[in-house]
Amino acid sequence: MASMSGDHTPRLPEPDRPWMMRTYAGHSTAKASNELYRRNLQKGQTGLSVAFDLPTQTGYDPDDELARGEVGKVGVPISHRGDMAALMDGIPLGEMNTSMTINATAAWLLALYIVAAENQNPPTPPEQLQGTTQNDIIKEFLARGTYAFPPAPSMRLIADMIAYTVEHVPKWNPINICSYHLQEAGATPVQEIAYAMSNAIAVLDAARERVGPDVMEQVFGRISFFVNAGVRFVEEHAKLRAMSILWEELGRERYGVSDPRHLRFRYGVQVNSLGLTEAQPENNVQRIVLEALAVTLGRDARARAIQLPAWNEALGLPRPWDQQWSLRIQQILAYETDILEYPDIFEGSRVMEGLVEELLEGARAEMAVVAEHGGAVEAVPYMKGALVDSHRERIRRIEAGEQIVVGQNRFTESEESPLTADAEGGILVVDPALEAEQIEALRSWRAERDQAAVEEALARLAQVAGDESASENLMTATIDAARAGATTGEWSRTLREVFGSYRAPTGVGEASAAPGPGGADSDLGELRAEVARLQEKLGRRPKILVGKPGLDGHSNGAEQIAVRARDAGMDVVYEGIRLTPAQIAASALQEGVHVIGLSILSGSHRDLIPAVMDALRDAGVEAPVVVGGIIPEQDIAGLERAGVAAVYTPKDFDITRIMRDIVALVGAGAERSLLTAGGPSVNGSA
Repeated sequence: MASMSGDHTPRLPEPDRPWMMRTYAGHSTAKASNELYRRNLQKGQTGLSVAFDLPTQTGYDPDDELARGEVGKVGVPISHRGDMAALMDGIPLGEMNTSMTINATAAWLLALYIVAAENQNPPTPPEQLQGTTQNDIIKEFLARGTYAFPPAPSMRLIADMIAYTVEHVPKWNPINICSYHLQEAGATPVQEIAYAMSNAIAVLDAARERVGPDVMEQVFGRISFFVNAGVRFVEEHAKLRAMSILWEELGRERYGVSDPRHLRFRYGVQVNSLGLTEAQPENNVQRIVLEALAVTLGRDARARAIQLPAWNEALGLPRPWDQQWSLRIQQILAYETDILEYPDIFEGSRVMEGLVEELLEGARAEMAVVAEHGGAVEAVPYMKGALVDSHRERIRRIEAGEQIVVGQNRFTESEESPLTADAEGGILVVDPALEAEQIEALRSWRAERDQAAVEEALARLAQVAGDESASENLMTATIDAARAGATTGEWSRTLREVFGSYRAPTGVGEASAAPGPGGADSDLGELRAEVARLQEKLGRRPKILVGKPGLDGHSNGAEQIAVRARDAGMDVVYEGIRLTPAQIAASALQEGVHVIGLSILSGSHRDLIPAVMDALRDAGVEAPVVVGGIIPEQDIAGLERAGVAAVYTPKDFDITRIMRDIVALVGAGAERSLLTAGGPSVNGSA
């Protein structure tokens, strides 16, 4: 950290330069997203932050079965070098700093970016490219779910990217150690610090095996972080100061780094989305502003790059106007306030120093637990279970009113908001016809390319990936495949065939059990009694299937429903993320479940929920279906027409009440079955 010891001047000689201002953006098509980027840059945005759609993030082409309903929804679809060229058209990549939120397929997207830069007029060589790939796969196993390959080959891909970029793309940050999604999954500040630092150790140790000791200091200096900042902005600022101290300690003590420039804790941030509410969404503006203070107020721990969420992200996809509002928040902080005019305003604060020490003590203890499990990769099941437990405790506090959320569990009286009064509820709605257009464009690309060159490049990629000595860097073969015209799905499928597939732990089994009847809270105790009465009626324990159709990897809500159902005394079938409608139907039939709960947060509910309902009917499953997720009000009637019994959105924060609704739903079905058939039905409900 910088210091002003011996210098008590209250102002800097010159105000600091503002941080890099980004907007996390991308949707529909590469062309539409390019137009959005260029408009945002004209509005004063100083860097790009690319949001990719889920098929791109997980390595599927738009015409894959798993991509159904997901194309262009939460980001831009990029299938090949032509798409990347269209995305960056007219944007001089030699002058731009581009952040790409991409993990499992990070090597592929960086390869496409390198090739797009080569083909611009004038061409930009790799050594001039500046930016960041998130590329943090351990976090994907823990919190976000957009992984593609097992842990060991995933870590090899990361290490190869680091080794390649340090030599050939030296201004590029090959990885953001990403604690952002850990907090979104329920992490406490101590867990966010500890798991992020443990993750960084695993990455650096893997990279050390791929580079010579003479460049390890340079490698350390290219590692950056992507953090979260919640509304408790004083504690959040202390968290960042603690991370800075730990990072410098790691560099000096574990990796022998001595250059102060390489020891700096460099981070970008998106402030908290978990705390944004569907109820009274206008309150989210205040939350976002306060969260931004955590990463801007203190000079010694100020963010290098910031992107702020939009006020309406708990409702659906933000529109360009909504994103402009968030950009203007940054610009007002930087250009109208005086925060950039002073040295570090927290230096010497006993309160801040005490908070930092408290967080450091807790983080070091938790890092020791991770190390005892064998390090971050081996400790994924432990950390996942701990995150599920922390998120469960957060929800319990909100349900009990111990943690106040204005507009949600207190001060709920409200005027009608004009912000959501339009026909689409104040959000961006992606044209469903775009998916078919993307599929047709992909088929045209395949028909017009040199197929022999593609097959040769993919065969070479498979050969390098399959070499047990791992002597060759995968980036070289990946870039060759990108130049040849291979697609995202082809690159990923080639590596899946070599590396195999993987399903990350759900954390549900690892999460600790709730207290027994004597120690449970009264609401859970009453719910258990209701489940026990239902069990008597059914003749066996009620069984729920919790399913995540499609590619949506945000599983926090599904995990909490599964844990609460288990704690209430129900049998739970939860197989994790990324299931097809047919797989959900087959599991429901085989398990003989009484009710099915589906969770979707990616905007694909209008396509996938009816598809699941059709698959269930075809399989002869009669269990009722309830749905939860970010589902706009105007879409609920359509889901009900498709046969959904109930729909829950973020405003329905009381999980115990949701579970009571589900118990009542199953009970009503059992009553109907007894009346019509004289006993329980095959599925235990009507």
